[in-house]
Amino acid sequence: MAEAGPQAIADARVPMVRLSSFYFAYYAALGAFTPYWSLYLKSRGMEVAAISVLMSLWYATRIVAPSTWTTLASRSPHPIRWLRLGCLLTLASFAVFLLPLDFTGLFAVMCAFCFAYNAVMPQFESITMSHLGARSDRYGHIRVWGSIGFIAVVSLFGVLLDRFGVSTLPWLMLPLLAGLLASSFANNYAHPVEEAHDENHVGFRARLKRPQVIAFFVAAFLAQVSFGPYYTFFSIYLTEHHYSATMLGVFWTVGVLVEIGVFFLSSRIFRRWDAGKVLMFALLSAALRWWATALWPDNIPVMVLAQLTHALNFGAFFAAVMQLLVRFFPGRMNGHGQGVFYGLSSGVGGVVGALTAGQLWHFGGNVAFLAAGCFALLAAFIAWYWLVRNHTT
Repeated sequence: MAEAGPQAIADARVPMVRLSSFYFAYYAALGAFTPYWSLYLKSRGMEVAAISVLMSLWYATRIVAPSTWTTLASRSPHPIRWLRLGCLLTLASFAVFLLPLDFTGLFAVMCAFCFAYNAVMPQFESITMSHLGARSDRYGHIRVWGSIGFIAVVSLFGVLLDRFGVSTLPWLMLPLLAGLLASSFANNYAHPVEEAHDENHVGFRARLKRPQVIAFFVAAFLAQVSFGPYYTFFSIYLTEHHYSATMLGVFWTVGVLVEIGVFFLSSRIFRRWDAGKVLMFALLSAALRWWATALWPDNIPVMVLAQLTHALNFGAFFAAVMQLLVRFFPGRMNGHGQGVFYGLSSGVGGVVGALTAGQLWHFGGNVAFLAAGCFALLAAFIAWYWLVRNHTT
């Protein structure tokens, strides 16, 4: 029998199942929260303006939670304890939603829950990268289980909420967050990531000032802004056009199905195309998606086709982002780079996107999605000019 090669041995040492379980649980919970939480808040008597403010907290906490948590973890002699603490706080704070809360109470609990939930994923991304090392192209094979968890919950919960009512959502989500906590105890860092030693290696702050890096973060910020109407009001938008909760689940599901294929093929994709070019095409697809959603909301085939582009404007986008973060922030700097990305893109961009969507919604949902397409197009131009046209190896 032939002996296994060095690469096969290295791949075998990656704890694929344990790492994948965390993504599965995290994004399964997100699959319940993102599509249905605005409907839950509406069932609690919240108006559109109040929902916009409450949902913006999901993104507002991303401004400080990722960098705070990754900094605390990096300074700790036992960094894994911060991941487990974050997951415990996530579960404990979410359980408070079971109480009868007014707007003030919901605001306070949303702050605590969103801070804890948003804190853990950037740290876990760093844990995953510590196991993958030079094989960062295999990230998609692990991250895909997050998409599988998301799609399973979105489709199942649509049926459950139609049958039992949206008020049962917190009870349905608690087991998912308990699973996240259990997975945090099953995972740990690999051996400490070594610093990159190459002729281009400079300090983290200096790398942040590079034109390509600045352009990357600006494009990521605008991409998140463009998702504002989708993440905040898409389910409400669909209900305004007389779609049932089951159909909501279908629309959220079809995009993630093809997204799974992108993650499985990510290794091949990045062997053929540079990550900057993949990022640009992902952003272009987002612009087309939002414009189609704005112009033909009642046309089911068009809406399904628009959702299928989620494979590009989320799946391919996110996989390209991880590749670029490894390129721009190698070695120990990757954790800090993850924190900046989540804070600026998902954090600041998410807040701006949610609040902008809330204001534009007064003029109609189609106006909000038309504006989202313009944000995505601008992001695509920035990616083309600085990451494709002026790309240097």
